[in-house]
Amino acid sequence: MTNDIAIRVRGLTKSYTIEHNKEKHSTLAETMLQNIKTPFRRREKETFWALQEMSFDIEAGDVVGVIGRNGAGKSTLLKILSRITEPTSGVIELYGRIGSLLEVGTGFHPELTGRENVYLNGAILGMSHREIARQFDAIVAFSGVEKFLDTPVKRYSSGMYVRLAFAVAAHLSTEILLVDEVLAVGDVEFQEKCLGKIKDVANTGRTVIFVSHHMQSVSVLCKKAMFLERGKALYFGEVPVAIDHYVRSFGKKSTSVSDARRRPGTGELRLTSVEPSKEFFESGEEKRINITIERFSRFEGKYFISCAVVNALGVAILHCDSRMTGHWVDASDTYHGQFILRTPWLRPGEYRVDMFVCQAGIIDAFEHACHLNILPLLPYAVTDNTEATAHGVVFADFAYAAAPAPAAV
Repeated sequence: MTNDIAIRVRGLTKSYTIEHNKEKHSTLAETMLQNIKTPFRRREKETFWALQEMSFDIEAGDVVGVIGRNGAGKSTLLKILSRITEPTSGVIELYGRIGSLLEVGTGFHPELTGRENVYLNGAILGMSHREIARQFDAIVAFSGVEKFLDTPVKRYSSGMYVRLAFAVAAHLSTEILLVDEVLAVGDVEFQEKCLGKIKDVANTGRTVIFVSHHMQSVSVLCKKAMFLERGKALYFGEVPVAIDHYVRSFGKKSTSVSDARRRPGTGELRLTSVEPSKEFFESGEEKRINITIERFSRFEGKYFISCAVVNALGVAILHCDSRMTGHWVDASDTYHGQFILRTPWLRPGEYRVDMFVCQAGIIDAFEHACHLNILPLLPYAVTDNTEATAHGVVFADFAYAAAPAPAAV
């Protein structure tokens, strides 16, 4: 084995057995009554392959992005590499100590102060007391919570909590670092700081595996990328090629109503239809998407709907949450509604739409529920100057106006 290899994987497979009960019961009493009536009734079993025969080598010092749609197996791969989950079969060889940023904040105790939690969390993540003491000032400076260091973390805001948790994990002294979607939390300033820290780690020659849906971050940080689909590594190599595979995967047949049970979420409610009101839209016109949500099992209370409009690079350029307009849905009836997008003006091209049904948590997550096609017609009076519209993620409805001349003195 050469010293240039940090991770070697051969034939890695992970499967789960899923049991399906044809008759869903909402209460424990109903379940027990059914078991008494039919004690020998067999449940349907299905084998779900989270990972299938994956083989690859990652060289020491490489920064590898792992990309793919929800359910592709990205997080499962990192959990197996970090020894949280056992593989069903296959061989993994790790050359160096491994650190994980999989679930930021795991191990924090709400009653302990920030200072005490730094030492507690550092120990859980594998750091010695001496290592934590040596890195303590850097951790606190990075987190930006100096003033509240001796306050119990139960009084922290969610942003302060995440900052401190990431700061501890990011200062692990390991040869291999696994990072899973940590940039999905915190404000924009904090996300940029996290990116900078990961880049600093990579520049020290340590090996980094970075899972993200944010293609721009992957293209900036990573030297190589791996594209996963349905538990298989379909491509491992140049970042632009892997991103192209990822983008093209959304052009394939999207998740249908028939396999809605495979989508993430608790499943009491499911989006059974998501369709734009027309095939093509102009940039400046109102865009409408028709939505149907049906109840599949007992559910009480009201829920809200959330929508993300994502560009070709995987960047969510818009997040539209029905709570912000005071729109909640009563779960007692089938819901027929519309998502109406008025501004901003979208650039010509194709955008994917991800829809979510939520209450306290996610009930249904329908990634790539549909797409919006925007015609190559600019919404301005002058449309022949491409240089004037070359920049920006979206178009703006703007104007320039001359100010009145200053009065003579």
